[in-house]
Amino acid sequence: MEKSQTRLSFLDRFLTVWIFIAMAIGVTIGYFFPSVAGTLDTFRLDTVSLPIAIGLLVMMYPPLAKVKYEELNQLLRAKDAKKVFGTSLFLNWIIGPLLMFSLAWIFLPELPEFRMGIIMVGLARCIAMVLVWNQLAEGDCEYCAVLVALNSIFQILFYSLLAYLFITVLSGWIGGASASTYVNVSIIDIAKSVFIFLGIPFIAGIITRYTLIKRKSKEWYDRTFVKRISPIALIGLLFTIVVMFSFKGLYIINKPFDVIRVAIPLISYFLLMFFISFWLSYKQKFRYSLATTQSFTAASNNFELAIAVCIGVWGIASLQAFAAVIGPLMEVPVLISLVSVSLWIKKRYYLPNGEIK
Repeated sequence: MEKSQTRLSFLDRFLTVWIFIAMAIGVTIGYFFPSVAGTLDTFRLDTVSLPIAIGLLVMMYPPLAKVKYEELNQLLRAKDAKKVFGTSLFLNWIIGPLLMFSLAWIFLPELPEFRMGIIMVGLARCIAMVLVWNQLAEGDCEYCAVLVALNSIFQILFYSLLAYLFITVLSGWIGGASASTYVNVSIIDIAKSVFIFLGIPFIAGIITRYTLIKRKSKEWYDRTFVKRISPIALIGLLFTIVVMFSFKGLYIINKPFDVIRVAIPLISYFLLMFFISFWLSYKQKFRYSLATTQSFTAASNNFELAIAVCIGVWGIASLQAFAAVIGPLMEVPVLISLVSVSLWIKKRYYLPNGEIK
């Protein structure tokens, strides 16, 4: 474990600390200087403030530029590929969204804005940081990269439809007329946000990877270029958090219990998805490297996209966006802890070669 930890950069290792600091700065600004956030929001790109739009695009580009798109076809043709990828898609696009939707209604039945925010987190499947967790837990890095690529494609194609289904249709059906006034979300607005904040950096990531690998080399790209751009994502995330929390500084200080209310279903989701995925992978006799990759990709979420869409649809000052930004705050410490759990499972239930005992 100690050897694996050395591969985690200083910035990534203390990501939770940076998020806490960014939150504290944002809350302080919002409480003592409430006009600052309002001034930033006057510069707008459609429904999103221009500074935040820039921050979100900067945040999304590096993880999508890291994905090894060229390995997708090779792994899809590997032995048992249909079974392995079928399990992952089932966990990510059926179990995950349904579980988060259920937890949101169980723990936040009377708080529709918070409920919608974490549902959007549940619909945004893993990219970015899952590559770090998987590497630390000694998972299959190539398989993880392909899952990230697949989830990126699926999000572009289906995130808007799923958001409309879960937020507008199902929530309106469960909550009745009173809930419908809160969940009347336009699928066009969601699709537009997905294209801007996932489609654009996705296309940019593909162009960057293929262009620079052709001009330089794959080794230079993965070891040099990726290392150089990685901190940019953190800067974009922290900038977004500072501005978002500056809008809610007074609210957070007056109602800290709301943060706890949002955190409970999120933490429950991360833990349940991890152990459900590991159990299912073990039952199907996947070797450890595949099982742990399945589990971390299923338990992780693309909180960058969830934050971007919530801002684009409901606005930066919305409670939906506030709930979404609690996602990375909870996900980082939970999944870092699950790395140790995963390595314990490997020692207890798997042979040294990674096969089941």
